[in-house]
Amino acid sequence: MAPSPETVARRLIEEGFNEGNLDVLDELISPDMIEHQDHGPDHPAGAEGMRAVVAGLRGSFSNFHLQIEDVAVAGENVWLRSKGRGTNDGEIMGRPPTGRSMEIDAFDIVRVVDGRIVEHWGLPDRVATLQQLGLM
Repeated sequence: MAPSPETVARRLIEEGFNEGNLDVLDELISPDMIEHQDHGPDHPAGAEGMRAVVAGLRGSFSNFHLQIEDVAVAGENVWLRSKGRGTNDGEIMGRPPTGRSMEIDAFDIVRVVDGRIVEHWGLPDRVATLQQLGLM
């Protein structure tokens, strides 16, 4: 029996984003996952694309952490409202580290089928990130 959609979404946040376990992404993400969040024209699809997102965040913020604030589930869909925090101690957007901390809101929806994420929509507060890091 496949895990519940909420369990899959929570594992993505806890094991993938918070612990930096890139291997778990192959288990949780469908190879043909559809990504609706704009990561740029050359962003890879599926688990490879999610691996790039997690590695990029953890490279820019070694202490990056997402705290899940709210979860709602309806069938295959999981809505998450999270608080992202970290200190910029690695290169970000081609710029050297700022040493500043940020705390932003992020909203995500994942659709889970047979225990794997097949679709993702995300909305992190990128403007707040840039403002708090002094990059805007």
